[in-house]
Amino acid sequence: MTDSQPAIRLTGLTKEFGAVTAVDHVDLEIAAGEFFSMLGPSGSGKTTVLRLIAGFEQPTSGSIELFGEDVTKRAPFDRDVNTVFQDYALFPHMSVLDNVAYGLRVRGIGKKARTERARRALASVRLEQMADRKPSQLSGGQRQRVALARATVVEPKVLLLDEPLGALDLKLREQMQVELKQIQRDLGITFIFVTHDQEEALTLSDRVAVFNDGRIEQLGTPAELYERPGSRFVAGFVGTSNLFDDARSQALLGRGGEHSVRPEKLVVTAEPETGDGVRSAPGTVVEVIYLGSGIRTVVDLDAGLRVTVVAQNDRRALAAGDRGDRVHVSWHDADVVALASAPPSSEADAAASVA
Repeated sequence: MTDSQPAIRLTGLTKEFGAVTAVDHVDLEIAAGEFFSMLGPSGSGKTTVLRLIAGFEQPTSGSIELFGEDVTKRAPFDRDVNTVFQDYALFPHMSVLDNVAYGLRVRGIGKKARTERARRALASVRLEQMADRKPSQLSGGQRQRVALARATVVEPKVLLLDEPLGALDLKLREQMQVELKQIQRDLGITFIFVTHDQEEALTLSDRVAVFNDGRIEQLGTPAELYERPGSRFVAGFVGTSNLFDDARSQALLGRGGEHSVRPEKLVVTAEPETGDGVRSAPGTVVEVIYLGSGIRTVVDLDAGLRVTVVAQNDRRALAAGDRGDRVHVSWHDADVVALASAPPSSEADAAASVA
């Protein structure tokens, strides 16, 4: 973040499609040089906000500013932004170099200058040796990097990325997450990234906006969202949470209201743990799931709540219990997060469900 002027400022941004409100009065500022993610389930409004920033859709009301300039009514080609899509949209008959140089050619840049800039852009994504190949001769990860080079060669102030890693397999997606963050740091421009994958958002972002029903449910750093979710929806959608309603909170936590405890904050033991701020509850092991790096244990507490415990794969975790065993689940009061009162969300409940 290198500029005091926000790269993007959205004020009262609203988009209606007939009777459906896809974006509902969104106010948001995104800093210059920030890697910013918009996270949410399908239909939450995140992609519509991206399309509004790009100019592919016009808002019903509200405004969009790019570095202090109102671009709300400008056409997409008249905004200093560029977009990378999930399908990359490379021209199959062109070489990699010509694909990257295409935007410069459209802008009337001379052949020598655009070739030099295209080669520099390919070098920034470590693909200069692939310049003469066709897109069909590249791997999925290489095509993704070509799309990034083509989008950045025109030096946009903001780069918009619409789930660009969604078509990649797990291993390649994890590799590209690291590369994408490094490319953003090297270029120093603002990245706005849309995804429904919470792990991807947490891995890449400086800040994340969690969308739900066309609004921003919570805005913060990855650590803030995960450690201190502000609502039942965020607790369930960003990672997995054990959710305690008011009655269970009073019985098990000693306080009223809705609360959340992350699975890795719980411990399964044969005997209750003790200490200042430590609470324990008896229950029965329902399932033990081997995850490789960890062990997931599902326990039905006697108080009528099913909880999930995730522990690192070590001797203690392996010895924690088998199906049908009587155990105690313990936690520390400091790891209990109070949630804002809100109507339960079926999507959040589904995301939080572990059984």
